[in-house]
Amino acid sequence: MSKDRSDHLYTLIKSMKKSEKRYFKVRNNNGSKEDSKYLMLFDALSEQESFNEELIIEKNSWINPKQFSNLKAHLYKKILHSLKEYTSSSNEDILIREQIDYIQILFDRSLYQQSMQLLQKVKKAIKKSDNLELQLEVLKWEKNLLPYTLGRNNIQRVNQIVEEANTINERLSRVNILTNLAVELNAIYLKTGYIRGKEDKDRIQRIFDEQLPEWDVKDFSFREKLLWYEIQLSYYSFIQEFTEVYNYAKKWVDLFDQTPNSAFYFEMYIKGLNQLLNAQSRLMKFEEFIETHKVLRDLAKHRLIGINENIQIRLFKYSYAHQFNGYFMLGEFSKGVNMLQRIETRLESYIGMIDKHSELVLFYKIACLYFGNGNYRKSIKWLNRIINSEDQDIREDVHSFARIINLITHYELGNRDVIDYYIRSTYRFLLKKDDLHAFQQYILEFLKNLSREITPNQLIDRFKKLRDQLIELSQSKYDKRAFVYFDIISWLESKIENRSVEDVIKSKIKVKQKKMLAD
Repeated sequence: MSKDRSDHLYTLIKSMKKSEKRYFKVRNNNGSKEDSKYLMLFDALSEQESFNEELIIEKNSWINPKQFSNLKAHLYKKILHSLKEYTSSSNEDILIREQIDYIQILFDRSLYQQSMQLLQKVKKAIKKSDNLELQLEVLKWEKNLLPYTLGRNNIQRVNQIVEEANTINERLSRVNILTNLAVELNAIYLKTGYIRGKEDKDRIQRIFDEQLPEWDVKDFSFREKLLWYEIQLSYYSFIQEFTEVYNYAKKWVDLFDQTPNSAFYFEMYIKGLNQLLNAQSRLMKFEEFIETHKVLRDLAKHRLIGINENIQIRLFKYSYAHQFNGYFMLGEFSKGVNMLQRIETRLESYIGMIDKHSELVLFYKIACLYFGNGNYRKSIKWLNRIINSEDQDIREDVHSFARIINLITHYELGNRDVIDYYIRSTYRFLLKKDDLHAFQQYILEFLKNLSREITPNQLIDRFKKLRDQLIELSQSKYDKRAFVYFDIISWLESKIENRSVEDVIKSKIKVKQKKMLAD
């Protein structure tokens, strides 16, 4: 096993709950010398705070370095087998796949009647899961068994199987088209984020026109409707039509009349709530946002299904991401920073477990919270975790705006000696990523000129000029995306009026709330 694979073994062990570790040790404690080796290696890896292969070999003289690679590979398989057994009772799909394996074992032994009896039980169970791939697998075995289990209604059985297979294949075809499109759109989003101009808009529109047939959604199954709403939501999110994003997110969430008991649909429900919260925060729907966020947070207490690590991490990142969004909406940066300081240790432990995209967005939100609170050194610390990241092809838009905020933060700290260097560095990055648009050019030019000696009154005039330029830009079809990432207009107004950013945003929120009440 390579060093990288050894890391995988270590992280797999560290991901296990106490009950899973206990099950593994009981399951593999049969007194044999061979199994005792696996258990000793398991304990040694489990006790390490950070992975150190050399130390394991040094402290365990029974380990033969030449055979260590095989020992680790076998332990990895044993753990996976143990986890499969442990979770099979709470994971319907794993249980059904296991039953399909038993059908094959019975078939291979010519025990056709027993195989068919088991198949009929599986067929009843599988209809509840809405897993089309497994349903098709069961039908394949039903076809295989037909010649060996002939009966009086054989032709009717054949016709029924063919009809079921055709229906499932038709649904699977739609699901594949929708999931293929979803994967393609997600890949584009993970690279560039929101559309940057007409070329990006035409590209997204072309993908939709070429790949999405005209279907009647009324004929769709529950799963197909979920995918359809997800695709439509993605399209409107790309072009920043957040009212339509909100409408489709509502449809998505409203499909669930109660909290789902299936792990797959439970995860889809969480994703739908996340999209709804994103739309509610963009549209400043304060009351709805608070209610939806409470629903999301309460799901952590859900006990009808076993919440696995994947769902736990998703709940964690969505809950805190939207906690931050709530602070942004209300301009409550001080509260946000207080909360961050309380959860910092726990936050760091989760960061290594979330995907790189979520990690990047989390760093950006934290940096913006500290910026809004006036804690610029802390903001730079989190911005540097983005700027120094090796994954600069993930969310190029976030990387670009992190560099813009980094420049503004250095300006706030009075670091005039490094601003020219960072301006040149940011120019190069934006040109490389093809993301040097009007918004970025205005700010870079503004900061570049500030390095010269100017009077306080001239400075205020320049702040006003930049604010007016950006307000006009915020109405642009494509340039408005910049204001999704950072409320720079409020920052400029804070400099013009000599107030904190938090105070400026809170004043704006009060005006908006009064207007909403009046309407």
